[in-house]
Amino acid sequence: MRFGLILLSALAIAAVPFAPTSPQAQVAIDVNQGIVEPLPIALPNFAGAGPYGADIARVVAADLERSGYFRPLNGAGLPAADVASTPPLAEFRAGGAQALVAGRSAVGPDGRLQVEFRLWDTALNQQLTALQFTATPDNWRRVAHKVADAVYQRLTGARTGYFDTRVVFVAETGPRDRRVKRLAIMDQDGATPQYLTDGSAIVTSPRFSANSQEIVYMAIKGGRSRLYLFNIETARQETLGEFPGLVYAPRFSPDGQQVAFSAERNGNSDIFVMDLRTRKSTRLTSDPGIDTSPSFSPDGRRIAFNSDRGGDPRLYLMNADGSGQRPIAASGGRYSTPVWAPRGELIAFTRQNGGQFGIGVINADGSGERMLTSSYLDEGPTWAPNGRVIMFSRESGPGGESRLFSVDVSGRNLRPAAFPGGASDPAWSPMLN
Repeated sequence: MRFGLILLSALAIAAVPFAPTSPQAQVAIDVNQGIVEPLPIALPNFAGAGPYGADIARVVAADLERSGYFRPLNGAGLPAADVASTPPLAEFRAGGAQALVAGRSAVGPDGRLQVEFRLWDTALNQQLTALQFTATPDNWRRVAHKVADAVYQRLTGARTGYFDTRVVFVAETGPRDRRVKRLAIMDQDGATPQYLTDGSAIVTSPRFSANSQEIVYMAIKGGRSRLYLFNIETARQETLGEFPGLVYAPRFSPDGQQVAFSAERNGNSDIFVMDLRTRKSTRLTSDPGIDTSPSFSPDGRRIAFNSDRGGDPRLYLMNADGSGQRPIAASGGRYSTPVWAPRGELIAFTRQNGGQFGIGVINADGSGERMLTSSYLDEGPTWAPNGRVIMFSRESGPGGESRLFSVDVSGRNLRPAAFPGGASDPAWSPMLN
């Protein structure tokens, strides 16, 4: 990784349907099943001159495989397939594929990359969807992620995919007693990782705004903690002001106009919310206990947080103005880091119980609590924008290195994230534009 800045391309990636689709096709995946047999899907190299066809097919295959719902069949041994005519579906079906992605890529006279694909049901010999993308060649990976998102949505029925996204996190290097913690960002598949800060300050709890262009985080330097805004597009960084005591755990409101955070004053931590236009802060809690980790509901009307006001830390809800504070989640253990799912039906959290830490989810009304993971130290969940996948950090044992992992909301498909080094505090971006 190198220190630098990742910029979103100034040229949008245009996507248009270019052929009719069939409403009768039957290939589909029930993502609500507890156990899913991955769907075999053929992904031959995209046709066309130049290097992009094979690379795009490879990234699409990796995205789909990582979801746990697909078993990509790709490589040189597959029959050829193009978008200009109906591919030999019987040959793909004989090879075990239930679906096929046939694509073509080319760089036009204007220097822009043009990518088109068709998704086929091999059993019914029917086309399911078709799209065409136009972008600059340096955006070929984003095009691949968009193809994967389109396939994922069509075959799972999900409202959105999650592959054309980024993850901001804390990259950790060095020995435990001299750990360097830098703000870093990567594509969700681990590609193009870069540092956003130089390591002179200890950073924690980065969080994306709704527009994916701003990050709020806490940094400790010179014995003081501060909250910062970082604009990914311009690289501008600004502090949200000076606060007495420790200030931490910031998170944007859904409209990006406010930041909720915790501030410690005279040994007591409470939750505040700041209006980013006026920089005026309002105190929402005033209990003698420790109130922290605020997370807005997607509609901005409620805030989940954790507090030890009743003894062990538990999850609480309150209205966005601080009224109506009430506990949820009381099945035993110590709860922390609540974060609302994108559609608002679930809240993910960290729970410590019996010497183990795990990631769990609970309905917003406090019912239906279930644990998804358990290990020596799992913590800090963050939702993919489709509400199906959760990323978190895991430490394998005392003194061990913290790494990023992901798990499906059903509790299946637990796997390490692609970033190879020490990492913690992940935060998933919304879908990129």
